[in-house]
Amino acid sequence: MRRLNKNSNDLPKISDLDIVRDQQTRFGLNPLKLMGGFVVCLMGLSVLFSISVILKDFNSNSILTVADAARVLHVAPPRDLEQEDDPLAESAKHSEKLDSSSFEHDDKLLNGLLSGQFDEGSCLSRDQVASYRKQSPYKPSSYLVSRLRRYEALHKRCGPNTESYNRFVANLRDGEKYEESPDCKYLVWVSYSGLGNRILTLGSAFLYALLTDRVLLVDRGVDLDDLFCEPFPEASWLLPLDFPIIDQFKSLNQKSPECFGNMLKTSNGSSPSPSRYVYLHLVHDYNDHDKLFFCDQDQSFLQNVPWVIMKSDNYFVPSLFLMPTFEQELHNLFPEKETVFHFVGRYLFFPTNPIWGLITRYYNSYLVQANERIGIQVRVFDTRPGPFQYVLDQILACSLDNNVLPNINANESFITSSPGNQKSKAVLLTSLSSGYFEKIRDMYWEHPTVTGEVIQIFQPSHEGYQQTEKKMHHRKAWAEMYLLSLTDKLITSSWSTFGYVAQSLGGLNPWILYKPENETTPNPACTRAMSIEPCFHAPPFFDCKKRSGTDTGLVVPHVRHCEDMSWGLKLVNPSVSSVA
Repeated sequence: MRRLNKNSNDLPKISDLDIVRDQQTRFGLNPLKLMGGFVVCLMGLSVLFSISVILKDFNSNSILTVADAARVLHVAPPRDLEQEDDPLAESAKHSEKLDSSSFEHDDKLLNGLLSGQFDEGSCLSRDQVASYRKQSPYKPSSYLVSRLRRYEALHKRCGPNTESYNRFVANLRDGEKYEESPDCKYLVWVSYSGLGNRILTLGSAFLYALLTDRVLLVDRGVDLDDLFCEPFPEASWLLPLDFPIIDQFKSLNQKSPECFGNMLKTSNGSSPSPSRYVYLHLVHDYNDHDKLFFCDQDQSFLQNVPWVIMKSDNYFVPSLFLMPTFEQELHNLFPEKETVFHFVGRYLFFPTNPIWGLITRYYNSYLVQANERIGIQVRVFDTRPGPFQYVLDQILACSLDNNVLPNINANESFITSSPGNQKSKAVLLTSLSSGYFEKIRDMYWEHPTVTGEVIQIFQPSHEGYQQTEKKMHHRKAWAEMYLLSLTDKLITSSWSTFGYVAQSLGGLNPWILYKPENETTPNPACTRAMSIEPCFHAPPFFDCKKRSGTDTGLVVPHVRHCEDMSWGLKLVNPSVSSVA
């Protein structure tokens, strides 16, 4: 068939059209059908071309978005079309998406204990610790979580370099009379004593600030800013170096005119005269007037003082639980009484990035592959150079008698089980001396265990003696405390704040080595702790109502005498029987 065109000379003759019609009839062709098919083909090609253009312009991020949407649609239950625009249905869909990732979210933020407002990478330990630590058996109360968020808002509003802070600092500098009801009040913690003591007292100070609606500011001392990440989002807890009286901190003592106890003593029962600030002396040598800090009627004097300066080397939290003013609030914050420092410590204290590097490199090199990790913290109060045989015997007796470590088989030189079937225990031992590590390591190297387990002994450092002013010494000490808190079982030494920090951060009920007397191994060698809480070494024995002496370890069921110090106080759950 010839092509048709617009030239009239080329139009077919009538006879030709008759031939064409005859051919179409013969082969079943119809010009209308052909034209319709042609139009359909053009439309199909147009659609295919449009799709190809869209796919060409679709970038990888869009594809991922579609994939994510597909996953959400795959997980979510099917919904009716009429629900698409229902606001309640959209809210339910959003909740489903949150729930699907809630485990990871809660784990990283410690069940809501931590704020989600921190920048990623600002503190690696805060971002990564959930990968190294087992999930805590304890959960913070919803009230504690809400109070922490409220405190963070207060700290952001009143913290360093805010308008309120600058105003109150100016008043302090100029010696002006303080406001009767200040909108911002401050508790300044002065860096004092060894690292373990500083961590415990700083936790105590924070709890007191939380109870009294004060903003906690910390004196960085030698290296506090080198040890801990900032704990509060979008605001610093470090006291600015230009604070008006920062140079007077070292000279503050019980005889200072601003000392709380001294002011009460010289007032002769009347209300003390207002001062620019009040200094709290809560160090182990504090006197009876200083201890009135733990009495409600005397505590009221501090209520409207904008600046309170505190120096302490004690974990004084148990005595706060004996004060009626704070009783209900503390119960709401901590229904499980033994979890105070567990939560306060996990909220406040995260190693800075250099120290987190020390921790993770050691953990991944020596501890991560073991079936079980054992921590042994050795503190010896004998000032002579060690190691001492009676201390070594005590460590082994406690470990073996309580099945923390297996005994050795002195009659065998090898074990018959294949390497793949052997269980391993990694022992992290911390001590200023390397002697105990070497002897225990050699014991398990030279003899197989009766259980067939492989025991590996490790000690990160052995500094020889406590070096209070040395930065690297404190870095290693903080790293070792944190490593001990990552173990599965823990043995600690009596009276040691180093051990207290580790057990509370880890949520571990340790076996506590009794303090040896007369160079003799105690029998029994150790005892199991009543709770994971630290011990308050120098509590007041005073009845605030009767204004007379009393045994404060017998006042309420949740404040008991410590296992390792008979006159000390510690928090326990009320169901625990007394060990004192």
